[in-house]
Amino acid sequence: MNIDFEDYGNAQVANLPQHLKQFVVKQDYASYTNIDHAVWRYVMRKNVAFLKEVAHESYLNGLEKTGITIEQIPNIKEMNRILGDIGWGCVCVDGFLPPSAFMEFQAFKVLVIAADIRQLEHIEYTPAPDILHEAAGHAPIIADPGYAEYLRLFGEIGSKAISSSKDFELYEAIRHLSIIKEDPNTSDIEILKAEEDINNIQKNMGPPSEMSLIRNLHWWTVEYGLIGDIDKPKIYGAGLLSSIGESESCMKPDVQKLPYSIDAVNMSFDITEPQPQLFVTPSYQYLVKVLDKFAESMALRTGGLEGLEKAIESKGVCTAQFSSGLQVSGVFNKVWVDNGVPIYLSTNSPTALAWHDKELVGHSKDYHADGFSSPIGKLKGEDKPLELLSIDELSKHSITLNNKVELCFDSGVVVLGYLENIRKNRNGKNMIFSFKDCKVIFNNEVLFQPEWGVYDMAVGQVIDSVFAGPADLATFDRDNSFVPKEKTHKIVYSDERKQLDELYGMVRQLRQKPTSNISLRDLFSSLKNDFENDWLCCLELLEITKDVELASEINAYLSKMCERDKTHQDLIKDGIDLL
Repeated sequence: MNIDFEDYGNAQVANLPQHLKQFVVKQDYASYTNIDHAVWRYVMRKNVAFLKEVAHESYLNGLEKTGITIEQIPNIKEMNRILGDIGWGCVCVDGFLPPSAFMEFQAFKVLVIAADIRQLEHIEYTPAPDILHEAAGHAPIIADPGYAEYLRLFGEIGSKAISSSKDFELYEAIRHLSIIKEDPNTSDIEILKAEEDINNIQKNMGPPSEMSLIRNLHWWTVEYGLIGDIDKPKIYGAGLLSSIGESESCMKPDVQKLPYSIDAVNMSFDITEPQPQLFVTPSYQYLVKVLDKFAESMALRTGGLEGLEKAIESKGVCTAQFSSGLQVSGVFNKVWVDNGVPIYLSTNSPTALAWHDKELVGHSKDYHADGFSSPIGKLKGEDKPLELLSIDELSKHSITLNNKVELCFDSGVVVLGYLENIRKNRNGKNMIFSFKDCKVIFNNEVLFQPEWGVYDMAVGQVIDSVFAGPADLATFDRDNSFVPKEKTHKIVYSDERKQLDELYGMVRQLRQKPTSNISLRDLFSSLKNDFENDWLCCLELLEITKDVELASEINAYLSKMCERDKTHQDLIKDGIDLL
């Protein structure tokens, strides 16, 4: 389905890179049923009434700024017009995204909103992301500049976190469970099997990756965070703000409240269950401090051997940045080590070279289609890093253009070839030495041979940064291999459900046009006779009727329903209280 991104009328959305645009789906607004709108309306009415007492003021203020109403599911294009005024945008996506893509959208200041809405049967809590969670939970609070900057910064840092090869397997298993749990046609056996699969994957995950750790921080802040006084905190996490069950239950004493700190990075979570503990931050600014502290431990800032090993283990596209500033982006497959220090690296995939996140002309992944390799370190007998040597200093080592050159590194790596070109960056640092007829050896191991073509050697004493993804997002096109294969189920409703939806539609019509000829008493009779388990439509009838006798009958009917249906008892009582 082709999408015109300019049609959103939002600069943030229009400027998304192509590999993120492939996740975007159209919001088929006409596909929302009357029951869907009633679910939205009930949750929003209940939440707004309750959240006035427990939500942080930035959320309540944001509801007004973002124009999200109680009456109907929001239109994404209209939301983009309003969010554009605060420098953000939003797009619809199909359920859970891979964590790296989700983070990247945040870095581009675009909120991702699941197009679907939870089923009436899961009105209190859904294991799958939905428009209630995203639009009613996330969107209002980004109107607060302090929180919005935290969210953007989290996306910027989080999108650079390196995943393990097991992370995507776990992600797809969790996504599958969330999809089938939200589908009313799924059997209990299917759900049990999906839960067992997740447990088996989790048992064999190995050490936690950077992405799994930073996802913990995201969960305990952006999704399930509390703010303020630990004895009387307020809600700011979208998961709590959009859940009429947990927004209330989380304030009870049996849910432990812990001071937020870097220790939250080690606290795992279960997306399908209410959380037994929550973390309380004193302010949004403190969230940034903790995030920055975690970032200090990431390969993004530490680089080195550990960073390269994380990149290799991930089996995905990563970037290694040399101390010269040269960035090498590809799938890393090997690192040679001497006394615990990386001395040579290689990729085995199409690889691109960049500087300051911009691809260098002549060094695209098409040019380095078979991979890339290079030594790391200093020249033997030279204290000054190779990237800092001037032309005169290079000449002292017999390193001159258009001549046969032998580079002997401290590590023992030897590069022998005809030096054709020296490429410097704008700061004057040497970045790439290009050789023809070149041979590279280390301890009698041949690392490059003349018949392989031109040898472009990266220059740099150390690897000072390693991060997930390519350096230049615009030119390093990524295929759709990491786009989820399983799509959210489009539920096929029974004829009986369609008939019930028609009754909801009539009630909705009456609310919007009270002069309609539709009889409320006839609607109530239809509900009693044909849909004895439906409670929400009865509440909507009770809300709009001005007939005292009919109101009394509906109240009595709902009271009896509470006695026989303990599952929906609190929902019904809360709905009556709202009236």
